[in-house]
Amino acid sequence: MSFTLWIAVLGAVLLTLALTSSYLRWLPVTTSAVCLALGIGIGPAGLDVLGLDVPANAVWMEHLTEVAVLFSLFVSGLKLRLPLKNRLWRVSFGLAGPVMVVSIFGLCLVLHLLLGLSWAQSLLIGAILAPTDPVLAGLVQVNDAGDYDRVRFGLSGEAGLNDGIAFPFVLLGLLALQHDNNDDGWVLDWVLHSVLWAVPAGLLIGYWMGKGLGRLTLALRIRYADSTLSPNDYLSLALIALAYVAADWLQAYGFLSVFAAGLGLRQAEVKFSGDPHTPSEHLAQPVAGHLEVEPEKAVHGDIDNLPDTQVAAGIMMGDMLAFGSLVERAMEVFLVTLLGIVVASYWDWRALVAGAALFCVVRPLSVLIMPWGTLLSLKQRLLIGWFGIRGIGSLYYLFFALNHGLTPATATDCMNLTLSVVTLSVLVHGLSTQPMLAYYERHREP
Repeated sequence: MSFTLWIAVLGAVLLTLALTSSYLRWLPVTTSAVCLALGIGIGPAGLDVLGLDVPANAVWMEHLTEVAVLFSLFVSGLKLRLPLKNRLWRVSFGLAGPVMVVSIFGLCLVLHLLLGLSWAQSLLIGAILAPTDPVLAGLVQVNDAGDYDRVRFGLSGEAGLNDGIAFPFVLLGLLALQHDNNDDGWVLDWVLHSVLWAVPAGLLIGYWMGKGLGRLTLALRIRYADSTLSPNDYLSLALIALAYVAADWLQAYGFLSVFAAGLGLRQAEVKFSGDPHTPSEHLAQPVAGHLEVEPEKAVHGDIDNLPDTQVAAGIMMGDMLAFGSLVERAMEVFLVTLLGIVVASYWDWRALVAGAALFCVVRPLSVLIMPWGTLLSLKQRLLIGWFGIRGIGSLYYLFFALNHGLTPATATDCMNLTLSVVTLSVLVHGLSTQPMLAYYERHREP
């Protein structure tokens, strides 16, 4: 298929969403579910306008999904403004750590015992499907930096962390497929390098890079009275790229580094703004086209009574969040539409068993058994247990695995089950998210 035709399809999908947005917002369905339906409609199962050979295009699909996840992780980090010592972070750490590990091995058991896959295959597919998605989970994440709802904050932190923390388990599955059962030396190497080094190194590299560059940027802009005229999208791109490359160079995880860079940048903004409970971008917002107008006309809000530090931080955060969210939404539309195009060719009925086990048993039970005490009510735990949305992150790990020497049989199982389970997640979570969130907002405790 020609590049022109793919661009035409993307443009048509975006135009459809733009023209129907005022109608779709009243329906209990997410944008992702609509894009999936559009993809199915123009794919082999519908009009057969487009098709895609997934194995033949796995290399560029790996890079495309990787870019989508990187932007989403960076934006997720920017949204989380509470200091790391705040007790709400316990929810995110628990979800991204113990809950995800339990989900990996719980799904591994289901795939091996019920579907007859080998232990190594089951572990790899369990790791691919374990992380919740930062791209498709926008509705259940924090609305803004001042949203400290426990469910939203916990899910936002989880989506930012566990896409990177899943990486060592994907590598574990690949290593298990490559090594003989009697050769155990690789396990120690995996623990030392992939877990004990790469995870904390990725977090520390990104956090201190984001915090350091954030403080330097804000200090320079305040010193030279340049709060409104600097292009903050350049800073976003630079920080994403540098955090990723630095982590890769030191053999740490780039996903964790980019998320932590966004988090560190947000903490630098808190340092300049003062009050962690009053996000600066709520007080000072850039107007449209603020780079081309006079500085005194570039911001709206009560800026006369704000210090220069809050104005500079507010402009920077507002611009970066807007830019990152725009890229994130565009990638979501394209990739979910692409998923709809290919799923008919790779559908596997076994995904009904795997998806039901993961969505309705493994994930909810792993959340319920966490020792959070009174931090979360039973209703909040049940809601978090259901909102284990799978999506672009799992697609990236699928393409990563396909490009690392899987046998044809294993590649087929990974492709079919991953694409089918992610499709089920887009559908069932896409149809249930808005009604359940609306109910939660009406009845949640203050």
